[in-house]
Amino acid sequence: MEKAINIQEHISSIISLEDNQWELILNALESKVIDKDDHLLREGEVSDSIAFISSGTLIYYKDLENGDQMTTDFGFEGDWVTDNYSRLNNCPSLINIKAIEKSKLYILKNNELIALYNKIPSLERLGRVVTERFFLKMVEHNIDLQTLSAKERYLKLLKNHPEIFQRIPQYHIANYLGIAPKSLSRIRSEIFNKD
Repeated sequence: MEKAINIQEHISSIISLEDNQWELILNALESKVIDKDDHLLREGEVSDSIAFISSGTLIYYKDLENGDQMTTDFGFEGDWVTDNYSRLNNCPSLINIKAIEKSKLYILKNNELIALYNKIPSLERLGRVVTERFFLKMVEHNIDLQTLSAKERYLKLLKNHPEIFQRIPQYHIANYLGIAPKSLSRIRSEIFNKD
């Protein structure tokens, strides 16, 4: 597994909590290790939790009718993963979330989250910040798909997540960028053979 990120340090970077509040949160969290290719969520299930990635990598993807997969997002150390649409609407998920490498997660069930919001009002700020980050990431990716060339999207991904190319299979990266794997190989060889 890659480096682990401490959930307390992560939360403390967003909100301040008292010791007794930390105790409530840590008691509500379930620590779980999932192996490579295991699912956190499958299409058709209702998302009933959010998970913090302490170490490892997860992908969001959709199974297509032709048997292919459409990769829609990634989660790395320090990210929260969930299907907010399913979780907030209590409806079946349209996506899958699975581990690409062995991953350590801290899982918080919805009912526990709601109880914590009632006991620790400042925790709602954490929820708002996490939700806003999800939203902004999704909007930015959609705009990039419509306005940037394939090469520009690749370079932006390389700049923002240089580790992605060592950790995520090429076809998932190509899929996420909205290009064919052959196009990704061509773009990479153009860039790296320039020097």
